[in-house]
Amino acid sequence: MVEYEESPAPAGLGLRERKKWQTRRRLMATAVELFTERGFDKVSVAEIAEAAEVSKMTVFNHFGSKEDLALGPVEEHTEDVVRAVRERAPGESVTTAVRRHYLAAVEARDAAVGLCDQPLVVKLLRLIMETPVLLNRAHAALVRSSDLVAEALQEETGDPVLARVAAAQLMGTRATLISENHRRLLLGEPAERIVPDAVRLAGRGFDLVEFGLRDFPTS
Repeated sequence: MVEYEESPAPAGLGLRERKKWQTRRRLMATAVELFTERGFDKVSVAEIAEAAEVSKMTVFNHFGSKEDLALGPVEEHTEDVVRAVRERAPGESVTTAVRRHYLAAVEARDAAVGLCDQPLVVKLLRLIMETPVLLNRAHAALVRSSDLVAEALQEETGDPVLARVAAAQLMGTRATLISENHRRLLLGEPAERIVPDAVRLAGRGFDLVEFGLRDFPTS
């Protein structure tokens, strides 16, 4: 059986949900270890089940495919930003809402913004970056997130084109900031060292969205 780092389940889960969460995490951790050791294409679902000491059916009860074992944690966050947009306070700009949501995730050292340096998370990140089928699917999740934000803004403004323009700017800024966090994590930097720069760059990046590029760059 592949060993994995124990981690407490999220607070507030009942016993059944906690056991389900723990099983999913064990399966994901086992899969990532095997994918890292042997390559994504060379590991079968049956081998993952055997290593995790469960049946193949148990794997499929929790994940629809081998790709889901790696990308499930990423795709769980597809609706995070649009939720922040839709639930923002009256009078709060969409840029402020997305900035606030990103900075809260930075403060929480959330893997969703590239600021969790747990070994399993870094292994998963490296696996995605080095596996074209996973990287393409991760990119599709980002596109879907941007589309959801555009849909929400179109509902508010009635302007489909400018809604897509605004969503592209917001999500492009966010994705670029996360990409820089990922780059440094993969170089071996601890998350705590990255955080101050992540906050500073978020301020500058979202300011560009909020106030425009008129004065950037200046000579």
